[in-house]
Amino acid sequence: MKVLVVSDAWLPQVNGVVTSLRHLVRELEGLGHQVLLLSPQGFRCRPCPSYPEIPLAWDLWRVGPMIEAFAPDCVHLATEGPLGWAARRWLVSRGLAFSTAIHTRFPEYVHGRWPWLPLSWGYAFLRHFHRPSQAVLVTTERMRETFAERGLVWLHLWRKGVDTALFRPRDLPRPARPVFLHVGRLAPEKNLEAFLGLDLPGEKWVVGDGPSRAGLEARYPGVRFFGYRQGEALAELYGRASVLVFPSLTDTYGLVMLEALACGTPVAAFPVAGPLDVLEPGVTGCLDEDLGRACLAALELDRAVCAERAGRLSWRASALEFLARQPLLDGEPCLEGALVADL
Repeated sequence: MKVLVVSDAWLPQVNGVVTSLRHLVRELEGLGHQVLLLSPQGFRCRPCPSYPEIPLAWDLWRVGPMIEAFAPDCVHLATEGPLGWAARRWLVSRGLAFSTAIHTRFPEYVHGRWPWLPLSWGYAFLRHFHRPSQAVLVTTERMRETFAERGLVWLHLWRKGVDTALFRPRDLPRPARPVFLHVGRLAPEKNLEAFLGLDLPGEKWVVGDGPSRAGLEARYPGVRFFGYRQGEALAELYGRASVLVFPSLTDTYGLVMLEALACGTPVAAFPVAGPLDVLEPGVTGCLDEDLGRACLAALELDRAVCAERAGRLSWRASALEFLARQPLLDGEPCLEGALVADL
């Protein structure tokens, strides 16, 4: 089958959306499907205002002809950016079916950056973008319930996985004192200061980059900032850390939690959507309104159990679930996907 994925987020960006799509493409191709990903890499781009590391495509008139030339059996719009809108417009104008996904709590992110913009406007934007979609894919049951309450329809689960070949327990020398690690984009919506301002024993390590990095480095000179790390280098940092600290209040999931757990590293977080969907309280993570208390409690968790729990998930299962949710362009169910998902 020919599968077209349209995403405004792609390499060299480092985030959960890109990670999910990279593994999706790899697994679909491994199942014998032909995949084309339309991303900013194939277009002329300008930097996103206030977030220059995100490129925004502007020669969008090329999207329709590229879809037509590929002649896909199904189309998935992964993001609500310029490419997603251009593909949506072309598909809707021809009465063709497609699926979409909600990877982030976009309204909360926008409201957090510009509080004068009502949260209701962000959800109106989401409802408008996803209204023609025959399947709106979300990562957790909690997300499905939340977005249903906000008026979105045709919501289906597409659960994510973890690369257990890369992220696994390793026999590494670990620092004598505790290491509290954060991995993720350094931006206001990630609530980093709730972690960096804590009085904790040992060291604080931060992996990632973003618009908040310079300010955070200036305010917290005792914290080690590593910038982006990927592959083996990232897995090694997970393995050397004592606890992964996930302070976000708005993430819909948080793949970094699964990656840390697969390496045997427990997680400390607030008891909010995302951590509540990923973690087993008192087993793989500690959830507390007092994040410092959660960090200290997580030091006592069994690292072997953390790795075992995360090892039950896979990207192949995630790709099969994605395939089973896809409508064909004529609106009929993807029977091949349903059959594959039953294997």
